Amino acid sequence: MATKLICGLGNPGAEYEGHRHNVGFRVIDAAAERFEIKLDRRKFEGRIGQGEIGKLRVFLFEPQAFMNASGAAVAAAVRFYKIDAADLLVVHDELDLPFGRLQLKLGGGAGGHNGLISIIECLGREDFARLRFGIGKPEGPGAKERVVSHVLSDFNREEQAALEELVGRAADAVDAWSRDGLASAMNRFNRR
Repeated sequence: MATKLICGLGNPGAEYEGHRHNVGFRVIDAAAERFEIKLDRRKFEGRIGQGEIGKLRVFLFEPQAFMNASGAAVAAAVRFYKIDAADLLVVHDELDLPFGRLQLKLGGGAGGHNGLISIIECLGREDFARLRFGIGKPEGPGAKERVVSHVLSDFNREEQAALEELVGRAADAVDAWSRDGLASAMNRFNRR
């Protein structure tokens, strides 16, 4: 039976729960609910659960180290379960996509995302799949200086109203990647 590891990125702790930076955790929670996988084990400095999607064995994982140190936890899980790069999906927030837009991609750099930087450093490779969940970025004067406060703030009221449906769509993308592979999932979810 093939094995997949799907990691959602975020920061641990109740004070970060609603932040844009934690949308990776929300997607994993939605996938866990959909596939009836309990994230009930503590392992590799994270919360992990095992289940099946179709005929695949799947591990859903939320590292509980802070975002910029999450790579060690992901790398430990990859090594322990002997996960090939082709069977790893990392779900994360993405500043360079408009709010709610999803994009699956294979490899590439970290684009300044501290969680991806940490994972790439700890794995020593970048050829794994990512599900990028658009959170938009600040606009106008001083926008660059407001990036950190943007990712570390809660979704606004308008975004909150759309979030459940968008997170559900991201869980659909996780399902499609698991069952049908990256190319098929990209064709389905990377449309504008």
